[in-house]
Amino acid sequence: MTESPHPHAEPTAAAAFWEQRYAESDRVWSGRVNAVLADVATGLEPATALDLGCGEGGDAVWLAEHGWTVTAVDISPTAVARGEAAARERGLEDRLRFVAADLETFETDGRFALVTASFLHSPTMLDRVAVLRRAAEFVAPDGHLLITSHAAPPPWASQLHEHAAELLPPDEDLARLAYDPAAWETVLCEVRRRDATAPDGSPATLDDGVILLRRR
Repeated sequence: MTESPHPHAEPTAAAAFWEQRYAESDRVWSGRVNAVLADVATGLEPATALDLGCGEGGDAVWLAEHGWTVTAVDISPTAVARGEAAARERGLEDRLRFVAADLETFETDGRFALVTASFLHSPTMLDRVAVLRRAAEFVAPDGHLLITSHAAPPPWASQLHEHAAELLPPDEDLARLAYDPAAWETVLCEVRRRDATAPDGSPATLDDGVILLRRR
């Protein structure tokens, strides 16, 4: 079931932006799992997971198919509806729940073995640092927080990439997030390169920042 903490509130600028982004096309993302998430989660014992900024649900569906019980959250009801449809098509309704909510105000009483946020950058207003610091509160003891980011603008970047200031190497990103080292063990803090295709069809290479923390 789609849920929202403020079902009668006027949408924020961010909510309106992302809802329009999803509603104006049949599909925005590939539906394939993020390679970093697949690699990291494969090395963990499946349990409960929280996917923040889940989009159309590619990562959340993959986690559910691999034994995780998943709560997936996105600001766009259209994106959430597509994720729910994908879950139904694969018979994953018992393992996968989608919630429509703004990540800046999302609350849950649950605590999760894995909390993941992949490419949480936005060309419209988003307090990314605040969202990721709040995300840490949802991690259970001995659980993991996985943050995957764009560590640098893509080769085809232009001045239209308004969120370029947010694209930091993972060590700088981790320092800015300022998690308590007494509470968190840094498991990974690195850049991974992956092949991609530019908008003009030419081959390109992208740098992904990977931060994996374990709550002590």
